[in-house]
Amino acid sequence: MAYDTKNLKKELEQTKKWFTEELATLRTGRATPALLDGVSLEVYGTRMKLNQVASVAVEGPRSLYVTPYDASQSKPIEKAITVADLGVSVGSDERGVRVSFPELTAERRSQLVKLLKGKLEDARIAVKQKRTDEVVSLEKAAKAGEATEDDVYIGKADIQKTIDAANKALEEIAEKKEKELMEG
Repeated sequence: MAYDTKNLKKELEQTKKWFTEELATLRTGRATPALLDGVSLEVYGTRMKLNQVASVAVEGPRSLYVTPYDASQSKPIEKAITVADLGVSVGSDERGVRVSFPELTAERRSQLVKLLKGKLEDARIAVKQKRTDEVVSLEKAAKAGEATEDDVYIGKADIQKTIDAANKALEEIAEKKEKELMEG
């Protein structure tokens, strides 16, 4: 029985996707619409994400412009962004809401790098847990007589190779983001 890493790779891809989405919320020196992905507000009696009630466009290197689909939602959008405490200044006009990102200080950059490293560690822990789950599953198959000792040995090597590749990919993503944060 040859060990199939297809499911493991799919799960690791999910972890990588989660990590990438988490890092998108970390603010670099440039304004990107993804920075507002975590903002939600009360609209028509329902809690909704900002991107469901408005379009977000990059206006300049450090500003975004939020255009509500319903003009009456400008003030609630402005309030929601302010409450989200993203370290931005917010102002509205008759068409929408302008979000301005101040220049990052060295202290804030180092805080963001710390946050990045924490998220990387969370992703590594998730990867390690998936590795443990796969190895346990493989050993159970061996105990049940569905796999030989050689199958287990080869399977563990395949699992480790897949895990190493996933960790390397996470490291590369983190390094790229850290470079962005430090350059601003």
